[in-house]
Amino acid sequence: MSIDSTGFTKGELAKYPFLKETARYLSPLDLQIEDLVSPDMHQILDRAMERVTLAITDLTIRPLSSEQGKYFLKDLQKEILSFPVAIMLVSATGNSFIKKRYALAEAKQATCLLALESKMLILKVALDFSWKIALTSSDDVFDFILYFSDFLQNASHLHDAKWKLVNSTLSEGNVYLNKRNVVRLLQEEIKRRIERRFSNVSIDRYPSEISVLAEKLKTLAAERIEQAETDFPKIVVQEAFPPCINALYDGASKNHHLSHMGRFALTTFLVNIGMSVDSVTELFVSFSDYNERLTRYQVEHIAGERGSGTKYACPQCSILQTHNVCKNRDDLCKYIYHPLRYYQNKSKTALQDQLKNSKNTQ
Repeated sequence: MSIDSTGFTKGELAKYPFLKETARYLSPLDLQIEDLVSPDMHQILDRAMERVTLAITDLTIRPLSSEQGKYFLKDLQKEILSFPVAIMLVSATGNSFIKKRYALAEAKQATCLLALESKMLILKVALDFSWKIALTSSDDVFDFILYFSDFLQNASHLHDAKWKLVNSTLSEGNVYLNKRNVVRLLQEEIKRRIERRFSNVSIDRYPSEISVLAEKLKTLAAERIEQAETDFPKIVVQEAFPPCINALYDGASKNHHLSHMGRFALTTFLVNIGMSVDSVTELFVSFSDYNERLTRYQVEHIAGERGSGTKYACPQCSILQTHNVCKNRDDLCKYIYHPLRYYQNKSKTALQDQLKNSKNTQ
């Protein structure tokens, strides 16, 4: 189905189902939640379940087959319909991890495809988000100009120095960008739109079949989280600490003052990589406000050994930056969004180096 010269084709809606045009396309169908469990809809529901499952396990959607760099969709209608059904399935779980994971997976999928599109289509997608954006002239070294407020809204969580406004090419309130950077900013915008969709789902009671699928997804998410936690080495590898944690650990060891967020980040990081409660508690012994009973209780609470039994997660990099805890960033930090991910990546290399060195000294 072709829409109009200013809209999107059916194929484009299948690739980018988060667009506003998709809702207008689906409106005449008047789908109800009860329809989803009918035999005629089983393929749509299966595809929706596949979307969410792949998002949880592999952070991807993979509805497409590729051939020589081009992407082809086998069933456009099923692809379009499965997106809102997937949104409903995710909402039925009520699980924040699944919501964030699914939104990010859809956004990453979309931007991989957008990178292959024409500048004109990228412009149309950006305008769907009400960006103040335009193409540059054909002889310009940049592809787009974007109003600075739209740039800031989407670049604020990106860590590389190139996303700082002071490092951008700016003129009369517009930031000059190439195609690749516009696509990367769109990923942030797409992710937020999808996350907002979850809060707009207002269903009091789900059919039992949907509730069963939601429980399967929650179980899968719990297994994925547990797997991620067990991906760390059995021993603590200090050489693999990210720079921010190294600074906090060194500060605690030397009795330097740590902010509340600094203490929380250090404690959550250490208990999540497997350091014992005793060892973490000992780090704070020399602090002027140290109280053994209270400190141990707080560390045990963070480790999930008291209270609700939930282990607290270490704050991600963007939060540490906001609280001025992010320090001494290195090259690996450019590609990392979470201290635990940094440790997970670097600990493998550090252990290999230790093994190699031990063999050389034998």
